[in-house]
Amino acid sequence: MRAFLEVLPRQSDTSWPMLNRRLDDAIPFEWHHHPEFELTLTLNSAGQRFIGDHTGEYEDGDLVLVGPNLPHTWASREKLDPGKPHRALVLWFHPEWMRQMTAGAVELRPIEQLMARGQNGLQFSRQTGEAVRAEFETIFDREPAERLLSLLAILGQVAADRQAVPLASAPGHQPALQESRERIDRVLTHLHVNYAGPVTLEELADIAALSVSGLHRMFRRHTGTTVSDYLIRMRIGDACARLSSTNQPVAHIADAVGYASLANFNRQFRAEKGMTPRDYRAHFRKG
Repeated sequence: MRAFLEVLPRQSDTSWPMLNRRLDDAIPFEWHHHPEFELTLTLNSAGQRFIGDHTGEYEDGDLVLVGPNLPHTWASREKLDPGKPHRALVLWFHPEWMRQMTAGAVELRPIEQLMARGQNGLQFSRQTGEAVRAEFETIFDREPAERLLSLLAILGQVAADRQAVPLASAPGHQPALQESRERIDRVLTHLHVNYAGPVTLEELADIAALSVSGLHRMFRRHTGTTVSDYLIRMRIGDACARLSSTNQPVAHIADAVGYASLANFNRQFRAEKGMTPRDYRAHFRKG
């Protein structure tokens, strides 16, 4: 599934977008990305979230930061209170806009550090989710200037959460790696667009303008894993989304995410998820 570019809504009286999303039926699978950071608090809902090559369960009170241009979506399984809607409280902010806000303000340095940590997604602790919940729920009813102060207050609180868990495969941030940032970005972009088709190391090496051995070294430095393992996680993540949100046959899904062999797909799926694709679908729908 290719992620589509989402253009976020803008209002004349605010410099950053937000959304109080309420859905009666379900949170649908919508694989997308955008250049802004996204901080989402999900309420009265349980299901799965997909962020980059990460696949995980979420439940009421789930608080997650998604990095810029990182493909992501949620797919709900059930509501905790059937009489109320699924809710997703979403705050977006562009990294450059936020850097201008925090520049020169020592008090806001933790938010700058949060952006560095959150490039590939962060799941915050339940305690932090509970701590910001009231502020999150009331921010939509405030005047524009008060909303901005509330955003900074929320980001300051989540930035202090040292129990936050990284989600997608994280690139390195050492200064020595910055010179190859453009190369790895080209490779990752190609993988995210073409992972369901045939991908060769030679092709990726050409995109990076490196030898195959140079590609291996650069890829592991930036992602902490190999090209093949990264590709498997991308494909299995797509398969999980299809298993949980469609009725497509397993064989069809295996072919759609890049596996010519159903046996190979079943073997790699079990290795990643600890169960067969059919068991995964049954487990997801059973809730």
